[in-house]
Amino acid sequence: MRMKTTIPYLPVYEIDNAVKFYEDKLGFTSRYNDSSFALLFRDEVEIHLWAANDKGWQSRDMSDRPVLSGAESFLAGTASCRIGVEKINDLFTEYKNKGVLYSPTTVIEETPWGTREFPALDLHRNLITFYEPIE
Repeated sequence: MRMKTTIPYLPVYEIDNAVKFYEDKLGFTSRYNDSSFALLFRDEVEIHLWAANDKGWQSRDMSDRPVLSGAESFLAGTASCRIGVEKINDLFTEYKNKGVLYSPTTVIEETPWGTREFPALDLHRNLITFYEPIE
């Protein structure tokens, strides 16, 4: 037995706008998209998006169960994931030009655990860290 892959499942407030962002800014291609769920691919990476747009929590007593549907709007943008890449310098330049880096001062950093990496944010502020092992 062995595990083969993992797929990030990120909460977003509005699927259509998020899909457009992933396509236009992050270079992904949508293979499925409805009002509550989307599948996106770039090379060998697959990301799933789910709609966290239930605003019912704003009008109910939160002391008993703040999370009821699991799709509360306050969940959008609270997730993160890491994606391994090749040629991280090229990807960094692409994303810098498209304005999706974590901040204007973001750089590729070397980590003590042996990677070079940089963070980016999707439309709803989910954190995606791109990394490449140091050879």
